[in-house]
Amino acid sequence: MSKKPSKGGAPSLDMTPMVDLAFLLVTFFMLTASFRMAEPVTVDPPSSIGEITLPDNHIMVTIDNTGRAFFGISNAEAKVNALAKMSEKYGVKFTDQQIKKFSGLPSFGVDIKDLPRYIDASENDRMKFQPQKGVPLDSVNNQLKDWISNAGVEAVRIYERAKDQAKASNQEFKAEKPRYAIKCDSKTKYIFVKDVVKTFTDLKIFQFNLITGLEAKPTE
Repeated sequence: MSKKPSKGGAPSLDMTPMVDLAFLLVTFFMLTASFRMAEPVTVDPPSSIGEITLPDNHIMVTIDNTGRAFFGISNAEAKVNALAKMSEKYGVKFTDQQIKKFSGLPSFGVDIKDLPRYIDASENDRMKFQPQKGVPLDSVNNQLKDWISNAGVEAVRIYERAKDQAKASNQEFKAEKPRYAIKCDSKTKYIFVKDVVKTFTDLKIFQFNLITGLEAKPTE
């Protein structure tokens, strides 16, 4: 017995709703995305096979191949609070607009007296900003030590506050404590890294990550 041909023809699928949804998603991400500012210095870290990743909550010192130290804090609130303490200690004033811009900077490598001018510069001008000799860390003027100290206190305080809030509302708390890290170029001289390590140890900070590039594990 032969089958009767279908009267409905070939099935079709209207893709119009899918296209509308795709454009809605693209529009949503374009409007809500926040663009990360470029780092003021690019370093090529030495490679290793370590796979431990740095948490979102971290305080990092980057050292380029000339020995300049750049300081960064991942937590924007801790960053702004640390700036307020540094402003009070060194007598450098910042406007509300400068404070807002500073909260978005990934890192910087200038003396605090030059920081207002650095913040006001455009992103392109920051890459060639002068003088950009790194955050001072000598025995006479160790601003890096003060930045690390103030940022660490603020980052821990914010972490503990979030932990207490989660406990009070019976919510699971998975965030990690603030972690310290050093990232340097593969061509950076050891003496420059040693100076930064000494700054950490002077603050009784003996645990910190050394950032490296990931390489393939050796085959046995």
